[in-house]
Amino acid sequence: MIQPNPSTARRTYRLLPWTLALFTTIARSQPTPPPTPEIEDAPFKPVFVTANPLRSSNLQSPSSELDGNALALRRADSLGETLNGLPGVSTTTYGPMVGRPIIRGMDGDRIRLLQNGVAAFDASSLSYDHAVPQDTLSVERIEIVRGPAALLYGGNAIGGVVNTIDNRIPRDPLDGVSGQVDASYGGANNARAGAAQVEGGNGRFAFHVDAFDRETSTERIPGFARSAGQRALDGPDVPQPYGRIPNSDGRSHGGAVGSSYTWADGYAGISYNGFESNYGSVAEDDVRLRMHQDHIAAASEIRNLQGPFSQLKFNFAYTDYEHKEIDNGETGTTFRNHGYEARIEARHRKIGPLDGAIGVQLSQNTFSALGEEALVPTSQTTNAALFGLEEWSVTDALKLSLGARYEHVRIDPASGGNEKFANSPQRDFNAGSVSAGALFRLNPAWSVVGNVAYTERAPTYYELYSNGPHDATGQYLIGNPDAQKEKAISTDLSLRFASGPNKASAGVFYSRFRNYLTEFNTGRLVNDDDGPVAPGTDDALNEAVYRGVRAEFYGIELDGAWRVFDHGAQRLDVEFVADYTHARNLDTGEALPRISPLRATLALDYAYGPYGARAEMIHAWAQHRVPDNDLPTGSYTTLGVILTYKFRLGATHWLAYVRGQNLTNQEVRYASSVVRDIAPEGGRSVMVGLRTTF
Repeated sequence: MIQPNPSTARRTYRLLPWTLALFTTIARSQPTPPPTPEIEDAPFKPVFVTANPLRSSNLQSPSSELDGNALALRRADSLGETLNGLPGVSTTTYGPMVGRPIIRGMDGDRIRLLQNGVAAFDASSLSYDHAVPQDTLSVERIEIVRGPAALLYGGNAIGGVVNTIDNRIPRDPLDGVSGQVDASYGGANNARAGAAQVEGGNGRFAFHVDAFDRETSTERIPGFARSAGQRALDGPDVPQPYGRIPNSDGRSHGGAVGSSYTWADGYAGISYNGFESNYGSVAEDDVRLRMHQDHIAAASEIRNLQGPFSQLKFNFAYTDYEHKEIDNGETGTTFRNHGYEARIEARHRKIGPLDGAIGVQLSQNTFSALGEEALVPTSQTTNAALFGLEEWSVTDALKLSLGARYEHVRIDPASGGNEKFANSPQRDFNAGSVSAGALFRLNPAWSVVGNVAYTERAPTYYELYSNGPHDATGQYLIGNPDAQKEKAISTDLSLRFASGPNKASAGVFYSRFRNYLTEFNTGRLVNDDDGPVAPGTDDALNEAVYRGVRAEFYGIELDGAWRVFDHGAQRLDVEFVADYTHARNLDTGEALPRISPLRATLALDYAYGPYGARAEMIHAWAQHRVPDNDLPTGSYTTLGVILTYKFRLGATHWLAYVRGQNLTNQEVRYASSVVRDIAPEGGRSVMVGLRTTF
């Protein structure tokens, strides 16, 4: 096992000024400067790599992507907050440094987080206070696929897939040296963030180096940290923070190096990246979380092969992750997760009218929670899967697809001398999934797309074996060692329009689960030994159990942009996004927890030559459909403004921006947040940023 090196990311960041100086010198020494990348977004339609190994630019699965300026202007302190507000996407949020994406009301192990198509093991799906060890400063593109993407990534992608893509292993030939620098300051937590990357090559060998750093203060809020409902439950003797969220500050930093060899028909390369962070738990004033991750990746692609397969793609990643929960300076629990994932995708030559690919995926990871307050036993999870996808272009207007995946999952717990886990049984699961889709073009601008899927998901180690206190979330979690597979039938249908800069999509979705596994608060307050305690007792924990129920999810997603003015150097676009998810327990009719309400975003995007201005109004309705023992959330309306200016200095291209958020200074509490009643989102704030490429 590769041992974590806590100083690796720190050393990488300290080398940043020297790295910039070195590559600036190299760039100046070139007799003929290489072409410099434009700050402008790419004018061509991007090809999705996440949901389809055939690399179709017109996906049947509902999807979104962020790159270029759009990603730079949305960047936040967490991956979840960066994506929050895209169609069907919300965030868990556990303070400004923590946020994992939620898609169509589904979170945890139902959303597959990938780096360049493979897993980077962490502990973010186990608990809402565990950050995703990845900063969007180091990402060049994010792809989000909503709905049942199980044909490629298994049952734990039933809600969708979020794939962050970087160029740490260069995939295309590079000539000369180029780079990028990003810096920003501001926001409700006075975030100071910066990143730099340099890459280059000689047309065959290519290299990549990057480093980033982000540091934040405690977050400013418009009023009380605790909601009115929570303050009423607290009683008169509980301190009520005002104006700031205690213990919400943090820092993360890291970097990467990578190299590849490219040729006309492919590439092969390897990379290393390190990530380190230290942030506070907003639920416990004295609890800090210190996280470290080492990630090694290898990738290769070979095209234009002879024989039955025309293309072969290979991805491999090994991750060593650790984080410690430190209470009053003493380590209470240490979480570790290390393992590998490997995927091979082979695209075959056409078989009659069928164009398709098959693949195999292998993974193994070992998760442990060590300490007197261990939450789960040390558990090794092994997964082996086969999958395939076939497409048939019946006519120029009609395309059909069929995908399938079969996987075997084994979970092997070890008590490690802890009596709580002495009788934890080994579990084996065989899970199968199948999906079918159709895309029908009504005319060059309009199309109808539909998908249906049957998906099975094996329960995770924490859903099976949890039995212990988790101080960072203020819960005592109890798993179900006899839990069975989740089974779901899902479908979605959408009408799409695309003509030049104008585009729109209106879709509906429906998923019906048998044995949907989720946390339910029992209403009991307990101590670290799961013994009942009275309200107001110091260090009291909310008891929560994992339970399987019949459940259904359905909703709508609207997304569109229309150019209403285009004359000379001026243009004006109107954009609209709205989504709604309804989720309930079919056994009781009760609402499922942490479901975002109806939300709508209206934006005006204006450009005049190098100048740009964007005004965005977001309204979220109140969420009163909550389970027993949960409090509702109120409605809010926020206003945001972004001003941009693009310019050029010599061979460098620059983007300067000012971003104002929540200018109405609203109290914003996400219904999807487990800490919504003690930690709202930030108040009125302004951020300034600068981005350059050379």
